[in-house]
Formats: sequence, structure tokens, C-alpha cells
Amino acid sequence: MERPHQTNQPVNDATTQTATRAWQGLHTLLLERHNRRKEAADALGMSFSRIRALRRIAPGPLTLRDLAQRMSTDPPYTTIIVDDLVRRGFAERTTHPIDRRSKLVRLTEEGKAAAHHATTILATPPDNLLALPRKDIETLDRVVTRLLS
Repeated sequence: MERPHQTNQPVNDATTQTATRAWQGLHTLLLERHNRRKEAADALGMSFSRIRALRRIAPGPLTLRDLAQRMSTDPPYTTIIVDDLVRRGFAERTTHPIDRRSKLVRLTEEGKAAAHHATTILATPPDNLLALPRKDIETLDRVVTRLLS
């Protein structure tokens, strides 16, 4: 039997209940009502796992092992993803300059453009967020920034 996640506050505490409701609301908003992943996948004609790989490689070349680690995927699956990105012309493999036995995966210009396009889609706030009063948006920004730190 799975045990509930342990917290420092009692389960019936009003603050915990409110936090739980807020967390569930964020989950619903981000992953159900305004999930931009499908929109990005449709726009680029590929699965979101490939888009995740593009976005992880975009800052600079990575070894397959590093990419697998950053994506929390196993190396064989990561190889399948990279093979597909190479076939699409979004990525290429090059020899690692220090370890000649290792390969680096880097994005082509087309891959960089695709990663940028996906990031733009994923970063676009939904209309109902933009319709909130500026003060509410600023408060939400402060709370999210604090949660991320």
C-alpha cells in the first residue's frame, strides 16, 4: 500500500488543505486545461519527448549519456530519439573533442529554430491568465518565483 507523502504539517491543517487545493488547481491548469505540449508537438510534427530533447540540447552540445540523464530516460531510448532528430535534420552527431570514443549531439540551425518555436509555444500564457488584473499576475509571478527558488 502506498503511503501518503510526509509533510511537516498535520494533514488536516487548514493551510495544508489550501495548499493541496492550490497544487491540484495548478496541476489541472498546466497539465489538463492549458497543456501546451500537444500544441507544440502538433506544430512540429513530433512527439513531445523529441521536443524535450531539442530543448535540452539547444544550449549546447551534449553526449548521449548527458542527454539521457537530463531527460531522465535510459540510453537506448535516448538513442532512438536522437536518431529521429538526426533523420529530421534537427541534430547531428560529432566526435567529442576530448574523448574521441564519445559522440556529441548538437542541433543544426533547423533544430535550433524548431527548439525556439517549441519554447515560444510552451511559454505562451493562456488567455484567461492574461485577462487577470495586473496585480494578480504580479502576485502569481512572485509566488511562483519563490516556489522555484
